[in-house]
Amino acid sequence: MSITITLIAQVLAFTILIWLVNKHLWGPLSAVLDARQKKIADGLAASEKGLQEQEMAQKRAEEVVNEAKRQAAEIIAKAKSRDTQMIDEAKAKAAEEAERIMVGAQAEIDQEVNRAKDGLRKQVSALAVAGASRIVGKEIDINVHKNALKDLIAQI
Repeated sequence: MSITITLIAQVLAFTILIWLVNKHLWGPLSAVLDARQKKIADGLAASEKGLQEQEMAQKRAEEVVNEAKRQAAEIIAKAKSRDTQMIDEAKAKAAEEAERIMVGAQAEIDQEVNRAKDGLRKQVSALAVAGASRIVGKEIDINVHKNALKDLIAQI
């Protein structure tokens, strides 16, 4: 056999071997590697998307917390103003009640003063009658001199 035939046979065998390796080994291996590479790329993309969503969720959570704090501060401010309003209303009611009590007490005092004056007038008239009867020397009948005594009481 000649070297040329051997060389051609070897080149032909090598070419068949390359074609078989490429078709049955390299093709499926390449497809598996491409699928794995695509799966890894999808996983990385999903990871990036997850990180972006996490950042957006973090920002939304911060916004919700800030809004809640703002609403809490607003509620506290409203409660304080309502508290102040209730205190002012209570003070106004207390002042009205005190004024009403004072007016009632003043009316009662005026009534007592008038009763005391009437009592004093009666006592003065009785003393005047007693004094006049001693001076005149006889007893004066109160029923008989009723009109005169009423005039005397009115003058006193």
